[in-house]
Amino acid sequence: MAITADDVSLEDIIPISLDFAVVEISSPEELAVVGADTRVRVSYQEEELELRLPFGSHSRLFLSEVNRAWSDVCKTTTHAPRFEWISKYHKNTGGRGVVKQAPSPLSSTLTQVNEHKKTEKPSDQKGSLERDKGSSNSGTPKSRAYSNQESPGLSSREDRDDLVRSSSHTTSNKATILAMPQFGLRDNLIKCELMKNEDIYTYLQNFSFFLGTYNVNGQTPKESLFPWLNCTSDPPDIYCVGFQELDLSKEAFFFNDTPKELEWTKAVSEALHPDAKYAFVKLVRLVGIMLIFYVKNEHAAFISDVEAETVGTGIMGRMGNKGAVSIRFRFHNSDICVVNSHLAAHIEEYERRNQDYKDICSRLQFRQLDPNQPPLTIMKHDVILWIGDLNYRITELDVSDVKELISNKDFETLHNYDQLKRQIDEEAVFVGFVEGDIDFQPTYKYDTGSDLWDTSEKCRVPAWCDRILYRGKNIVQKHYQSHMALKTSDHKPVSSLLQIGIKRVNPDDYKRTFEEIVRNIDKMENECIPSVTLSKREFHFTDLKYMQHQAETLSLFNDGQVPCQFEFIQKPNESTYCKAWLTANPSKGFIANGGTVEIDFEVFVNRSTAPELNSGQEQIEDILVLHLERGKDYFISISGNYLPSCYGSSIHSLCQLKEPIQDMPQETLREMAEKSGDENAENTEKPLDIPKELWMMVDHLFRSALKQEDIFQQPGLRSEFAVIRDCLDTGIPDSLPGSNHSVAEALLLFLDALPQPVIPFYFYQQCLESCSNASQCEKIISMLPQCHKNVFNYLAAFLRELLKNSATNRLDVNILATIFASLLLKSPTKQDFAEKRKTQEFFQHFLA
Repeated sequence: MAITADDVSLEDIIPISLDFAVVEISSPEELAVVGADTRVRVSYQEEELELRLPFGSHSRLFLSEVNRAWSDVCKTTTHAPRFEWISKYHKNTGGRGVVKQAPSPLSSTLTQVNEHKKTEKPSDQKGSLERDKGSSNSGTPKSRAYSNQESPGLSSREDRDDLVRSSSHTTSNKATILAMPQFGLRDNLIKCELMKNEDIYTYLQNFSFFLGTYNVNGQTPKESLFPWLNCTSDPPDIYCVGFQELDLSKEAFFFNDTPKELEWTKAVSEALHPDAKYAFVKLVRLVGIMLIFYVKNEHAAFISDVEAETVGTGIMGRMGNKGAVSIRFRFHNSDICVVNSHLAAHIEEYERRNQDYKDICSRLQFRQLDPNQPPLTIMKHDVILWIGDLNYRITELDVSDVKELISNKDFETLHNYDQLKRQIDEEAVFVGFVEGDIDFQPTYKYDTGSDLWDTSEKCRVPAWCDRILYRGKNIVQKHYQSHMALKTSDHKPVSSLLQIGIKRVNPDDYKRTFEEIVRNIDKMENECIPSVTLSKREFHFTDLKYMQHQAETLSLFNDGQVPCQFEFIQKPNESTYCKAWLTANPSKGFIANGGTVEIDFEVFVNRSTAPELNSGQEQIEDILVLHLERGKDYFISISGNYLPSCYGSSIHSLCQLKEPIQDMPQETLREMAEKSGDENAENTEKPLDIPKELWMMVDHLFRSALKQEDIFQQPGLRSEFAVIRDCLDTGIPDSLPGSNHSVAEALLLFLDALPQPVIPFYFYQQCLESCSNASQCEKIISMLPQCHKNVFNYLAAFLRELLKNSATNRLDVNILATIFASLLLKSPTKQDFAEKRKTQEFFQHFLA
């Protein structure tokens, strides 16, 4: 399961005062390149804390905020701050300024990040840091933190410094620098004009990119990767190497921790082309999906804006056993994004794979250097390189026919039955991507340690699961092949060598272009007030449903004589510019004169916004204020109607409903919501023991899915969830549609959306305190409100039935406790890792 913010606990509190300092930790033998993480020591009085901050924008923002806070303290403080707010932690910990709590690493609170800048020589850095620390009591302290990390490609700290320093100050980076927050509208315009005129000051130069993908089936490296990674006569300029199923253990699945990361990284570094020296840039991993990025030493100076992100597409979007990891970077003046994905398995699940692809494209986003700019999606790059176990299979042929075509090397005919080819031809996925001709035999499935096709009972049909695709201009594929020599896994690795035309900057042409743009802007500055024309000012959303996305588009046309900068701003006494169910994308931006920008108004009702909409306490109504810098404000009306759903309704309310929720008058739903917290409220008739919607889902699974392989571990289809939701909310049809996996995920989403969990929030602390005592746990359940108690016992009984069939459904107590404890027993506040363990221990008593 992917680590989320809920897994992070508070370990230390260090006040930022005159006794505070932050310094780099490094030694002469440590080597760093672009992409290195930052190691710093934070100190307060006699307390010290060592942090390893992942490379990127999140860490950069964190350190800049620390710097800003320290500066503010030193400028304004005339007496020592008292930090009285810390006292609430002293009661439990006995701390005295630095508070120790849960034993989880503070560095885990920071996610993948970007940007690395260093302009001082090592000797200067050391002196600067010592001076800063020494002056911390003088009223003018400054803190600095720098990145460092080992790399096999560099031989000295001086070499490291030269590489990293020059990477942030190439001419190609000037446009990026202009986007920083301290520059305003004028320099955003300069950046825009530079991008429009890029062809004037750039030229193309070819570089070779080696792409490799390997599903290692949870194995450790048992043989050299040399035949795979060293299959080119000339050393590639860049390596992007991806793995899937790095570790199949439950520890890796639930806690995202594995020793195999280091083992396979070492195997890769030892197998790179021997005729060149390579610098390690970045590694990113999500459970078993890993991507490693190396570049030739001589090119490292031209790598910048490195970002890494992950997205899980497992059940409820939280499991990281399937999903993608990605690294984006700028090489000279070209923006490149590399994606390594592992999509849904099983031959019949091609629609689920299509959905995974679309989820990855929409959810995987990278922060920009300027935090005020919207994040970059995968498709907003010059070059996109996509590798991985995409899991598309060969259909409509039986095993013997497939093997005969393979033995005859008739790959062209066989490829016509390939699911990915068919989905691309139908433009269902990978629109605009190119895959080279496949003239190698399928890479899956082999008996481990051999070249024999699967001889197990399942006798899998051979398939090209492992693929490499690309999108962009000026790309030529030099080879695309599998590597039969490697036998560690039941997959064979695949590689592709691409020659890519990268945009390089001519400094003289750049200077002339830059100066001409500035002169033109000087002429028109202050001449006119910005003005735009809106395509419409009223937007209505009809029949909105739970977790169903709807969007409308607003076109802004700049009809003025000068460029303008727009932003949706907060209304008085409101903390955000719009309601929680609404977003404007982009919410701010820049429009050149005569230009047009399209803004998508997106409405999405989730578990946090559904309860008040279900009861009628909240309506789909909002007014947005669109502000032009140096111009006027425009008001935009948003309205619509929401169809009530059992998702986001309370257990108490649903037990009162004997008819589908959408057949009930809004006033009735409002009254039920008001009474949902009052167990003593009078009822005109006997309520249902459990919500009928819950019964329908559990009954369906009990009758059809007790022996379903990977139930509650494999996601369903979103399209099927929508039909299941409509069936529960309208009563049509009488029985639930969709696959077992879709019904199982619908059940989890139902529990996740409850405003008050099955075990109400006010019992949470008692449950934690009693988690090791089975009889006390049972006593707490006996005290629950009757409808909540009924639901808990009903679900526990169903899960025990599932466990009786664990040999076929592959479930065990730990898996079910991990999944369901987080839904049935929620914390009213943020839950730390120790509490999560206790909730699982509590629930395990009821699964025995």
